[in-house]
Amino acid sequence: MKDLRNVVLFVLVVALVPVLTSSGVVLNFVMTALYACLLAQAWNILGGFGGQFSFGHALFFGTGAYAQAILQLQFNVNAWLALPLAMAASAMVGAWVGALSFRYGLKGSYFALVTLAFAEVFRIVALSVPFTGAGVGLMLPLQSSAAAMQFGTRAGFVWLMLGLVALALCVTVWLRHSRFGAYLQAVRDNEDAARAIGVNPFQVKLLATVLSGGLMGAGGAFYVQVFQYIDPGIAYGPHTSVEALVGAIVGGMGTLWGPVVGALALHVLADLTRNLFGQLPGINMVIYGAVLVMIVMFLPRGFAGSEVSVRAAWQRWTGGRS
Repeated sequence: MKDLRNVVLFVLVVALVPVLTSSGVVLNFVMTALYACLLAQAWNILGGFGGQFSFGHALFFGTGAYAQAILQLQFNVNAWLALPLAMAASAMVGAWVGALSFRYGLKGSYFALVTLAFAEVFRIVALSVPFTGAGVGLMLPLQSSAAAMQFGTRAGFVWLMLGLVALALCVTVWLRHSRFGAYLQAVRDNEDAARAIGVNPFQVKLLATVLSGGLMGAGGAFYVQVFQYIDPGIAYGPHTSVEALVGAIVGGMGTLWGPVVGALALHVLADLTRNLFGQLPGINMVIYGAVLVMIVMFLPRGFAGSEVSVRAAWQRWTGGRS
């Protein structure tokens, strides 16, 4: 109940932002920060709680984005109905990839490379087939209406993304306190020991992939509604996968608020470096990368585990003396 109360408080506070300000800059910042939080939370389910590092979560993002666009353009499905269908399509792709990978015992770096390969395969396919628009991509027509999920201001998109983030947070709360979540973390810590006590690692990891894929697909569907365009490079490019995993790792894997804090911190850092050093091409990315390296070196547990990391560093420095 404490976790749920914190989630409700977070949602209420963020929901008040569009009420208190109509600034496009502020609302756009909140919207994109929430978008980054959703991607990090989606990756955290499989990578943080399940210990299955994926380098190809763009596979699920792109599937959700294309499903959202194709359902509207070719089947005249309303955007609100297309959203859960797009999430279901991404979840099905997650089930397919997970079944193939886990059936043959792939894990660790092998699983990471397989997900990266699947994302690249889907990108090449999307470049070739006509229903994805091939290399040209797909563009949604402008319909400035809440019924079409194309809001006149950023406030509507903030509330929509906040709802998706709240869903991801509730799934994470469930993982923290449910029997399935305990099974998933047991598989992450020691798969052989988990199997010895009756846990089926294949089923547990498969369901985690389905959940993670569905939430990542929601991010792709949201992207299409905001920018009204998608192409294979955007849909299945590695930058989306990197954004998702870095946010979770920096914030703290396997935690409730770590991905939120990590995604927000990285978003603030990216905006600051872009605004301060945007006139010097590449400098902002150098600073951004250097800060990430420092965080990984000195806060290996992420921001959520900073107290533990600092205590461990202090004990090493003092030789274990209090």
